[in-house]
Amino acid sequence: MKTTQLFLIITLFIGLMACETKEKSTPKTTTTVSETTQKETPKTVDKATQIIQETIKAHGGNLYDQANYSFVFRGKKYRFRNDGNSYTYEVESTKDDETTRDILANGKFSRFINTKKIELSEKKITSATGAINSVIYFATLPHKLNDAAVHKKFVEETIIKNQKYDVLEITFSEESGGEDFDDEYYYWINQKTKKIDYLAYNYQVNGGGVRFRSAYNTRVVYGITFQDYINYKAEVGTPLKELPALYEKGKLKELSKIETENVLNLKK
Repeated sequence: MKTTQLFLIITLFIGLMACETKEKSTPKTTTTVSETTQKETPKTVDKATQIIQETIKAHGGNLYDQANYSFVFRGKKYRFRNDGNSYTYEVESTKDDETTRDILANGKFSRFINTKKIELSEKKITSATGAINSVIYFATLPHKLNDAAVHKKFVEETIIKNQKYDVLEITFSEESGGEDFDDEYYYWINQKTKKIDYLAYNYQVNGGGVRFRSAYNTRVVYGITFQDYINYKAEVGTPLKELPALYEKGKLKELSKIETENVLNLKK
């Protein structure tokens, strides 16, 4: 055998051995990924979050994500448009031939009077932003109760007027929780319908206060539930958990009605 041929055979043999050694020492990526996937532990959802998810679904679910509605509240026309994580809220009112239009688009506030943009102080912007957020927040409950700033806690099961309810406590983070982040809310979720029949909250501004709301005039407008509420007052410092019992005994004072009128689906 010639030297050149012998050299080629030895070189080829060494190369094949090297490839075989590499294959044995290198784990197969597909096998590793498959094994990892099989060993993944399913994410568990706490009871409060599960109840909120069921409640959002019962009130409209994914329809909120692309909703475009208008309604009238206390003489002012409101509109909310959702596009995934983006949103635009508007409120329009007319007085003495002067039309004021406030727009809150993804957190940025603007005011127009008769189509002319008006500059406002930071204090007035904060106040106007809070006002429009508050009205649309309550009109579209429970849509925002799954936001990152919301802290949910299951409190108990209870019975109100012979109906069974899950009771949730809702608080907010200071960051992204709005100017009233330190308010506390309770929601009574009907175990049968998964809808909000009652809610209560305490607030700290202007000396504080306690409110209890009872839903009525529940209707579904193109898949999304809208409700009106009777608004009751309780003594400052009354624990929210005690309000249903006071309500059933007629010991709460009716203050007002929270009514969303002329609800229209602008996307249909």
